[in-house]
Amino acid sequence: QPSPQTPHVVPFSFSGTSRGPSPVTLASQDALPIAVAFTESVNAYFKGADPTKCIVKITGDMTLSFPMGIIKVFTTNPSPATLTFKLKNTSRLEQILPNQQLLFSDSSQSDSNSKDFWFNMQALTSYLRKASEQNPSASYYNVDILKYQVQSDGIHSTPLNLAVYWKCLSSTTELRVDYSYNPESMASPGPLSNVQVLVHVDGGVTNMHSLPNSIWNLEQNKCLWKLSDISEKSENEGAGSLRAKFDLSDGPSSPSTLAVQFMNDGSTLSGVDMELQGSGYRLSLNKKRFATGRYMADC
Repeated sequence: QPSPQTPHVVPFSFSGTSRGPSPVTLASQDALPIAVAFTESVNAYFKGADPTKCIVKITGDMTLSFPMGIIKVFTTNPSPATLTFKLKNTSRLEQILPNQQLLFSDSSQSDSNSKDFWFNMQALTSYLRKASEQNPSASYYNVDILKYQVQSDGIHSTPLNLAVYWKCLSSTTELRVDYSYNPESMASPGPLSNVQVLVHVDGGVTNMHSLPNSIWNLEQNKCLWKLSDISEKSENEGAGSLRAKFDLSDGPSSPSTLAVQFMNDGSTLSGVDMELQGSGYRLSLNKKRFATGRYMADC
């Protein structure tokens, strides 16, 4: 089952992005602008340097955004044009869970790489009307359309490959984290930003030397690296190592699980996309993004 867990990223803001008639002046004969966002979450667990032990789960959400002016068009028009779309590049999805209150689809479709959906317009209109009553000042309303799970191919599906090494002695702990950027995991490779690596070190740390420099949190006994964007344009095509040596007063340390976070704006891991069908609507924006859910590494 795709987990309901959402990526640790700021939700999409569609405001000011609709290039077209201002929401207030939409006429029923205009092609109505809607925006779509695909947001994916990659969860991964790495064990030592053994790629066969890497466990990966990738889930995604598709959200449509409707400008406030559409609601007026829907509510004053007894039969608005049915909103239909084709979900494309679906061959890598192993599960698709549409919002059954709003969407219809034909399960007998034979094309394994696309799937057609259409809206229950009455249900959509009442959903948007309710949303506008609850928040009348909003300029647009986001609607969760479907969730999906992406087939994963172990470590090959992870945007950042990891291997962790600990050397725990009574008075010192040495830690090395090898990482490498994996462009093949992405539909269209882009930089990983907001990269952070966090690890807990016990044993009474009295001093730390790290390369590149990291931050030591005394209260939580945690070491944090904040890295600049990682991509194919980075040094060594995005491969590198983090190293730290800790002096201990109460060693040895016990190796702990390392946590990593990053995000990418502009791409997905699945390559899934959508295309509006028929007339009456136009796509004003198509946003894609992925981020880490639980992304961890053990020695």
